[in-house]
Amino acid sequence: MSIVRVALDVPLPTLFDYRATAAASEDIGRRVLVPFGKKIAVGVIIELASTTSLPMQRVRSVLSILRDVPPLPSDVLALLKFCSDYYYHPLGEVVLNALPTRLRRRQTLKPDTASRYRLTATGRAIDAASLLGRATVKLELLRLLRAAEDGIDEVSLRSIAPRAAAALKTMTEHGWIERVAVTRKAPQASTAVLRFVPGPALTNEQRAAVDSLRSVDAGFTPWLLLGVTGSGKTEVYLQWVADTLACGKQILLLVPEINLTPQLEALVRARFPETVLVSLHSGLNESERLHNWLAAQSGAAGIVLGTRLAVFTPLPRLGFIIVDEEQDSSFKQTDGLRYSARDLALWRAKQRAIPIVLGSATPALETFHKALNGNYRTLALTQRVNAMPPAIECVDTRREPLLDGMSQALLNALRETMKRGEQSLIFINRRGFAPVLMCPSCGWTSGCERCSAKLVLHLQDQRLRCHHCGHQERIPTACPQCGNQDLKPLGQGTQRIDSALARIFPGARILRIDRDSTRRKHAWHEMRRQIHAQEVDILIGTQILAKGHDFPQLNLVGVINADSSLYSTDFRGSERLFALLTQVAGRAGRGATRGQVLIQTEFPAHALYQALRRDDYPAFAKELLAERKQAGFPPFVYQAVLRAEALRRETAIEFLIHAARDGAKIEGAVTIYDPVPASMSRRAGIERAQLTVQSRSRPGLHAFLRAWRVRLDHAAGRKVRWALDVDPLEL
Repeated sequence: MSIVRVALDVPLPTLFDYRATAAASEDIGRRVLVPFGKKIAVGVIIELASTTSLPMQRVRSVLSILRDVPPLPSDVLALLKFCSDYYYHPLGEVVLNALPTRLRRRQTLKPDTASRYRLTATGRAIDAASLLGRATVKLELLRLLRAAEDGIDEVSLRSIAPRAAAALKTMTEHGWIERVAVTRKAPQASTAVLRFVPGPALTNEQRAAVDSLRSVDAGFTPWLLLGVTGSGKTEVYLQWVADTLACGKQILLLVPEINLTPQLEALVRARFPETVLVSLHSGLNESERLHNWLAAQSGAAGIVLGTRLAVFTPLPRLGFIIVDEEQDSSFKQTDGLRYSARDLALWRAKQRAIPIVLGSATPALETFHKALNGNYRTLALTQRVNAMPPAIECVDTRREPLLDGMSQALLNALRETMKRGEQSLIFINRRGFAPVLMCPSCGWTSGCERCSAKLVLHLQDQRLRCHHCGHQERIPTACPQCGNQDLKPLGQGTQRIDSALARIFPGARILRIDRDSTRRKHAWHEMRRQIHAQEVDILIGTQILAKGHDFPQLNLVGVINADSSLYSTDFRGSERLFALLTQVAGRAGRGATRGQVLIQTEFPAHALYQALRRDDYPAFAKELLAERKQAGFPPFVYQAVLRAEALRRETAIEFLIHAARDGAKIEGAVTIYDPVPASMSRRAGIERAQLTVQSRSRPGLHAFLRAWRVRLDHAAGRKVRWALDVDPLEL
């Protein structure tokens, strides 16, 4: 009798045994329906066995083996098992959450259908001249549909413009077009030689980087592409993508954030028009994600462009992995399964014996340290392509009065930039009007009832909002403590800078870009269009604008409130600030004119700002590494954090105290630090605490964690929720 061991999406570190007389070895990796308690659950077969440790009368039978899609291949199962073991997370949750949402449901997949639009006879008879005026979207839709006899899929048409959906509805009501459902063909891998569009001429440094990549024999080779902002790292990627596609292999291209995918996707599609490119990120609906995932799994997609979760995508012909902006903290999941997509990409490249490139202008210190030690090969791009590096200046705010948070030097530079018909960016990494509302009489501040954080003033909505738990309330008319009606906003946010600049420059066209203003669907797409069409004079934005965007007319960047990160208790604070300011400064001067960057600071002589002005990250990184070595911080030690949550802080701390005592009984060269409240000790009404464990040996740390995990599983009670965070980015 065959026994299958099934991974289920439950928080238990075990597989579950079921009878399955019809199961065969080729079913490993397939989805199954099984009884679990009083429910029917979806699981994945991980192993086959002939025996079980359970009494046979307790072993239930598999209800159905779902063979509607191919099974997860062995290399992906191995990756998922490694992820579960390394990050100490239940295998079932790892496996099931790596699947598209549609594959986690009990229903088998029906034929994949998609909506298409095509012109009717009435639509073909329309005189385009009769639509001249403001019907630009309808004209474009008619032009495209007239050139496509079989019609065009709805997703493609909707992506043309934010108003395309409304235009399609109107044109359907008028009888100009009709909507039909078509069954998508199963994606198939192609062996044909595909056409590439040649790219621009390479610089000497780019050519040297490409030649270096080509000169290495096949096998696992990790590369660090260390290139200053604007040096053309993407072009080096694309040259190697072309080589990989020519060999019939697939490429996995990981980016940290969804906002970076549209621009990069458009560039890659233009260069490789005959190659199937699919994107995988949270902005896709369930059907789109499933279709793209299946295209990658079948080998039909030559290029997979995705964010963090895409690292688990099955790719039978995988030949090359790229991790762009590898230092970005977005590659690290901070709740649930706390994995690093960058680190798993490295493991996957080693597993498949293929090259991997980590690209960054400011690599993580762990990556930079490995490059210095020779563990990674280094490719350097030190010059911008067809542009000069921006001139970076520090404005000493101790000697210059500020108007709504802006110095006179910055305001003068904004005025001169507008006179030249160029664009400016004011960067402040705080949304809302002001970070806090304060009573100057008694010192009351607008705190969140559910978090150890302040409520942010959103003046336009007349609300106070918590950016951590989502709680919001009306702005009080008087101080809740002393009754003073003269409450003051303290500090600046994007909305306050927007209001101030509109008052100072009444004729300026100002565009605010943050999470609030881009919440509406297609809003970010329309904003990019406005910027490129030079319909904007001044941009005000958060880190949404910091990465990967190329605005040729943007020649001035002003940075407000940069010093706040210097006060951070996080030992990675200065590293992150340098990376963020480098990215922001890189937005200036992407065209023919040299850019200007003004950083307002009270510490203009600080080593970080001086290194930034020299554009010398390697020197700054070496200084940080020396400090980390002396202090005993990563990358010279390896860490894990045990995080605990409970309704009462005492409960969480007590659990951690017992956990530390249990850990002290385990032999090993590890240091267990005392439990402390988390940096945000209360979030959404839940108290949070943590303790850190570290060792100078990675194997030593994991030997300890394996033994400790067993004790933690037995010690945990229902009143505490806990998790291990291996290689944490935040303490």
